[in-house]
Amino acid sequence: MRFKKIFGWLHLWLGLVSGTIVFIISITGAIYSWEPELSEYTEPYRHVTPKDQPFQPVTAIRAAGEASMGGEKAFRILYRGKDQAAVVQFFQKNPYHYYNVYVNPYTAKVQKVLNRDDEFFHFILNGHMYLWLPREIGDVIVGYGTLVFFLVLVTGIVLWWPRNKARRKVSFRIKLNASPKRRNYDLHNVLGFYASWIVAFAALTGLVWSFTWMAQAEFWVFSGGKKRPGAVPVKSDNHAPVKDSTSINQVFEAFLARYPNAAGYSISLPANDSAAVIVRAYPSPNQFYNADYLYFDQHTGREIPAPYLGKYQNATLAEKAVRMNYDIHVGSIAGLPGRLLMFFAALIAASLPITGFLVWWGRRKKKKPASRPVNKMSAVSGTPAKPINYQSPGRLHTP
Repeated sequence: MRFKKIFGWLHLWLGLVSGTIVFIISITGAIYSWEPELSEYTEPYRHVTPKDQPFQPVTAIRAAGEASMGGEKAFRILYRGKDQAAVVQFFQKNPYHYYNVYVNPYTAKVQKVLNRDDEFFHFILNGHMYLWLPREIGDVIVGYGTLVFFLVLVTGIVLWWPRNKARRKVSFRIKLNASPKRRNYDLHNVLGFYASWIVAFAALTGLVWSFTWMAQAEFWVFSGGKKRPGAVPVKSDNHAPVKDSTSINQVFEAFLARYPNAAGYSISLPANDSAAVIVRAYPSPNQFYNADYLYFDQHTGREIPAPYLGKYQNATLAEKAVRMNYDIHVGSIAGLPGRLLMFFAALIAASLPITGFLVWWGRRKKKKPASRPVNKMSAVSGTPAKPINYQSPGRLHTP
């Protein structure tokens, strides 16, 4: 009992401290989980009429995007299918800006220049990751808020765990015909119990992005005690005797021939003369863990062996865990059913601070029980009188 009292105290105060953060993170996560589908219907500039002809060369699509941005260098191009516009992306940290330029891949004509800060789902994502605060502040608050929330989940499961068979009969379902206070209690406990096992994965994977020690711990566990490698630079031969600025076109054409059935492709454009071209092929839509990463010399088009994060079939268990982090976080690791589970779990997680606060507030407002009358000697028999019973026998206590 003393052990549970400690966990109860932790669950209460950690929950009160992190409640607002948890609500924002959870509700924005639930909304953002449907970004791929909703964007398809609300952003017509993403679409093109498919044609029975090859795409324009990568250099032509890049040039169209960069011209629309006043000559700024693009850092990546995304291809999402034959009926989708190519997306030329531009990003700068200082001063910060993030733009998507949508280009028709058959004609190299610009369809839309989009400031990501003006995009609804980017606004939602900023709330999920930074609480709409400056990034350096919001990132820290979200990281520690998620850590506290994970502890709240653990203490909540411990407190919920039924002590006996009679308790187990009522612990797995919501009593709909009970009082409003009891229904709220069940919504918090029962729904919270079921959602915790799913939300815990979202919290843990979120912590991997927030804390270096968590990322290292994940790799250490799945690698059998090895340290997670940092960014491994893959460089082009800057001293190559022949430098072909259009070799990226041949690289992408050969890549398409190797992965003709991929659901999407991305090309990370070299930032300088010594950087490599990184091309990725995604086998299925809305999943990223099983992509193949290939590296090429930007001057010669020669393939460079991947030191880390190469082909998925060659990945170690630890590398697969790193790759799966995002897909586990959003539930897409299990396809559409997994995304649905994570969506409903996120909605329940958003409700937990509210129902938990109502439970706590109801207990604070609960009236103190009337004091028991002092036993007096019966005037007739001289024997002690029985105390008055203020609670009907067999009535269950409801918080």
